[in-house]
Amino acid sequence: MTEEPVPVGRSWTTGIVREIERPNDQFVKIRFEVADRTPHRPGQHYVVRLRAPDDYTAQRSYSIASDPDDPLVEIMVEVLPRGEVSPFLHEIAEVGDEFELRGPIGRWFVWNDEVPSICVGGGSGVVPFVSMMRYAQRLGIDPRLRVIVSAQTRERLPYADELESYGALIALTRENDHDRVAAHIYPNEVAALAFGAQRAYVCGSVGFVSFVGRILGEAGIPENVVRVEQFGPSA
Repeated sequence: MTEEPVPVGRSWTTGIVREIERPNDQFVKIRFEVADRTPHRPGQHYVVRLRAPDDYTAQRSYSIASDPDDPLVEIMVEVLPRGEVSPFLHEIAEVGDEFELRGPIGRWFVWNDEVPSICVGGGSGVVPFVSMMRYAQRLGIDPRLRVIVSAQTRERLPYADELESYGALIALTRENDHDRVAAHIYPNEVAALAFGAQRAYVCGSVGFVSFVGRILGEAGIPENVVRVEQFGPSA
């Protein structure tokens, strides 16, 4: 099967904040109107660049949460200590602000909707899977995309309600969730959802990605069909 070329935005453009929501002190959701927008594919990301009056710049990449059909580009930013970009977006950004953006970026991590897939995300690593979910729901192909997510608590899981509504398996490690006792993802949970999957997507911290890679292998998912995005502490 030959996949269609993935569009990539190579030039910097302007994004105007049209909506902003701060669900708690850890996350901020921002929806941009992007000038000269290049259509994105689920799984891609944007670079957000801040520019100080002295022309000093700082930039970070953030996964896209919105469906490609959405007129706005949505990102969910986790605020990290000592970050240069994320604290500004959480504490200072307002509706109407303009930011420098570049995107969409990324060819490897995009989801081809013809491929039955399993997605496993940890914490803010669930964001690209929200884009995939919204896309699948719009097209009515939900069964082709199975989702497992993990976080310490529900408050630390962005889009928790939407993930639950989609039917994602939610594994909380520090509090019980309905009938599920607090624990890391169990291998049998992955095995049940991995059956028939032809591709796997994993997004999260370095340790999470390593852990999930092992249990995907135990579930029979070949290493060569696993696509990974991992992140460190800077933001």
